[in-house]
Amino acid sequence: MRRHRNVKIVATLGPASNDYEMIRALHEAGADVFRLNMSHGDHSEIKVRHEIIRQVEKDLNSPITILADLQGPKLRVGVFANGEEELVPGAAFRLDLDDAEGDVNRVKLPHKEIFDALEPGAHLLVNDGKIKLRVKDCGADFANCEVVVGGTISNRKGVNVPDVTLPLAALSPKDRKDLEFVCELGVDWLALSFVQRAADVEDARKLAKGRAAILSKIEKPNAVKSFDSILEASDGIMVARGDLGVELPVQNVPPIQKQLVRKCRAAAKPVIVATQMLESMIDSPMPTRAEVSDVATAIYEGADAIMLSAESAAGSYPIEAVTTMNNVAGEVEADPTYTDIMEASRKAEGKTVADGIVSAAREIAETTDVKAICCFSQSGTTALLVSRERPRVPIIALTNHIETARRLSLSWGTNCVVTGPVHRFKDAVVAAVRAAKAQNLAGEDDMVVVTAGVPFNTPGSTNILRVAPCAERLIYAVEQE
Repeated sequence: MRRHRNVKIVATLGPASNDYEMIRALHEAGADVFRLNMSHGDHSEIKVRHEIIRQVEKDLNSPITILADLQGPKLRVGVFANGEEELVPGAAFRLDLDDAEGDVNRVKLPHKEIFDALEPGAHLLVNDGKIKLRVKDCGADFANCEVVVGGTISNRKGVNVPDVTLPLAALSPKDRKDLEFVCELGVDWLALSFVQRAADVEDARKLAKGRAAILSKIEKPNAVKSFDSILEASDGIMVARGDLGVELPVQNVPPIQKQLVRKCRAAAKPVIVATQMLESMIDSPMPTRAEVSDVATAIYEGADAIMLSAESAAGSYPIEAVTTMNNVAGEVEADPTYTDIMEASRKAEGKTVADGIVSAAREIAETTDVKAICCFSQSGTTALLVSRERPRVPIIALTNHIETARRLSLSWGTNCVVTGPVHRFKDAVVAAVRAAKAQNLAGEDDMVVVTAGVPFNTPGSTNILRVAPCAERLIYAVEQE
């Protein structure tokens, strides 16, 4: 199923989207990637959703990406005797390890590692930042705080600690079990929550053992500070603006988003912009104008993908939300300004043969009457390099590995096609032109650019480029191995 846009759409599945008819309808409406949120649903429910996605993929002959989003360590306060209390600015409030139920003066914070890391002057944010506490003094099992911003605090509300690097692993015991489960199921990407350092990514990679690509969620100030090393260790990035907007001043998020998107493109690694993109469509069939502008901005910035969370998982209008994103993407990408921005932000990156090949392929395609760039890729690296170029013509990524096709379906502009094994370059050219014609990207009298690596079936060996006619008789008329 070829899209008439380049940016990809990620739709989260949940109670509003958990049967075959709805998941198929979401894919047909424009969802390229389905997100399984491991914070909600048990393993049996996740397994059913995974099976449905693969059935839709088979029925529509369309590679679909599955992204499993691990929960990460969740920091929460304990419970209150009255269920909730009202904290007023200037009041004292204590967090400790005492099992007694909380009151207006104190509550349990069952995370000793937080106390180990806190220092006087540090801030704690409760309930998505609605309540702000400042640490006055602290020890190994307590923190005496002043209420800076008051509000209602209730049972098990989340806690953010923006000022310190917490000695917490990004993978909780639950995450480790979930990771093994979804890798055995056969998901394509793992989204790693609570990333603070590159070592968090490496820990997940060791456990995944190559069964899934690793996507790091940037939602902590420390992740922003360590972004370059995290990006290098990751296969992809998600700009998770929810917690990021809690732990940092909200005005900091837009420039951070723009910077991270550009760095990901330069590294030829896919980046998703996520959180509250069409939040009002949880309850409304129409988005706000501001939400449409937010979606459009992410696309203009060059994001590989834009994501729906509760809108498609629990909202009343999941299909309408996907359709809205699809329509906004189509309109933005048809704007000449979008092309100007993509080309103005393109930089000469890398010094490898593959970098040179894909840069030449893009330039040839844009300065001649070539209809598509067709790249053979075992691991997906070549297709990612072509995607980084943001060419004006469509990209066809050909591979004989369905796993590679699924992972690539997250990346900008990639139309993924699974082929049989290819042993000669002539066969690769024939497969490429057949794919271009099958997707109605080229006709018999047109030409395509084909890139591949010789010898075949060797990852990272891209070293050849050919401008090929789509008429097969002309291909066979040339002696080309």
